[in-house]
Amino acid sequence: MVKIFINEMPVEIEEGTTVLKAAEKAGISIPHLCYHDAFPPEGSCRMCLVEIEGLPKLELACSTRVREGMKVFTKSEKVVEARKGVLEFLLAEHPLDCPICDKAGDCKLQDYYDEYGLFESQFSEHKEKRAKKVKIGKNLIHDQERCILCRRCVRFLREVIKTQELGVFERGIHSSVNIYDLTPVNNNYSGNLAQICPVGAITDLDFRFKTRAWFLEKGESICPLCSRGCSIIIEYHPGHYRFGVPRKVYRIHASKNQEVNGFWICDLGRYGYSYLNENRLDRIIVNREEWRLEPVWDIILKFLAQKLKRLEYRGKTSRIALILNSWLSNEELFLLHKIFKTDLNAEKVFFADPPQEEGDNFLLTPERSPNNRGAREMGFDIKPVHSKALAEETDLIVAFGSFLAEADLKGALGKIETKVLFTSHVSGLNSLFDIVLPTPLIAEKGGSLTNVDGRVQKFSAVLDPPGDSLPEWRMLAELGREAGINVSFYREFTSPEEIFEGIGKEISFFRVEK
Repeated sequence: MVKIFINEMPVEIEEGTTVLKAAEKAGISIPHLCYHDAFPPEGSCRMCLVEIEGLPKLELACSTRVREGMKVFTKSEKVVEARKGVLEFLLAEHPLDCPICDKAGDCKLQDYYDEYGLFESQFSEHKEKRAKKVKIGKNLIHDQERCILCRRCVRFLREVIKTQELGVFERGIHSSVNIYDLTPVNNNYSGNLAQICPVGAITDLDFRFKTRAWFLEKGESICPLCSRGCSIIIEYHPGHYRFGVPRKVYRIHASKNQEVNGFWICDLGRYGYSYLNENRLDRIIVNREEWRLEPVWDIILKFLAQKLKRLEYRGKTSRIALILNSWLSNEELFLLHKIFKTDLNAEKVFFADPPQEEGDNFLLTPERSPNNRGAREMGFDIKPVHSKALAEETDLIVAFGSFLAEADLKGALGKIETKVLFTSHVSGLNSLFDIVLPTPLIAEKGGSLTNVDGRVQKFSAVLDPPGDSLPEWRMLAELGREAGINVSFYREFTSPEEIFEGIGKEISFFRVEK
């Protein structure tokens, strides 16, 4: 550790740390446009200049390493004047189209001009005309007039993905970022370019002109579209209840997680968020009118508990069938195992997950569900749905999820007396079950998931679930209490945190060392 002074404030930091990172850890912001934690320092934007006592000129904070006793000034008169000069050069050729730029509200150039600029332009010559609205990839639009040549996009494709579709062409004032030989950026991680671009040069077709950044709220979650479990940021409009405007997710960004996904997410996770917005089930459906059941959670759960108790009393729990999926959290899978495997000794347990697809040996895995590893560690045998075995000697089926094959189930379900489906979406399955119960998605509840590498990650609700949806863990804890087989055990569970603690007591894999 070395002791340095930043703006006369003492800071102890590890030797070899850059001035930029040392200031960041001390809570002091130093502006930068080309620097990104994923790449080695390049120093091309010159915005991070700082004054260091004893040195004759300003130095780059992104590449200068700290040393014992160093005195750094990040907002001295010389530094502020230099940053103004850098901004003036950057803005000399930059179009003043902020009102129509899709990056408005997210643009670092806007932020830094507000902090260091606010000067009268001295530029009287005609600005250089460059190509606008150039489609450089499947979801990417490039505006060369706005580009500040920070080269983040070039470095990402060269150093991270190693596909190198972009490069800097020409020299001097004619320099521009462009694709090679008209070959578009068409890899699994192209959307990261729009996220890391600090200005409005590369924008995302999926988000472009849909809404403005300042209308959106955001929260951190876990991507459920493969078993990697990447950390993501969900940006959404909360909706206007008064005007009947529903909540809507507008985009997904990568969130930094060095143990799982670094700074990146694949395009499937970035653009595949329609499941959060479309065809959502928001109410309880009872398709058997003769049962005269009110579509109320308490009544439905008591009805289901009575069915379970009756089968247990008659010694016919072997006639219970359970269809699960790996989108359920560890806490929910634990309760399902305890109720149906431990308490009721049910034997017919199947899993209906999305089919495996091709991975890419970076982040995207072949498994297209987030908690297959968690289900296996919980003690489940991951068997696919077998319609013939399902139909034979089954009185009650409890199914979770919307990944079930409707065609395969149709014949089997007709022979089963009571059929209950927990699902988050409206589909053709809903008419095949007697009772359909709305459930939230991972972004709408709390819990934990176990990724393909065995890393257990906790998550919290970012979005409010639609309508009458209730988390499965809450329903299962109540069902365990209502079934009356082990009431004291289920009475302890009133939150995902308490359930996770209970898992650790029984399964060493999930035990948290204190």
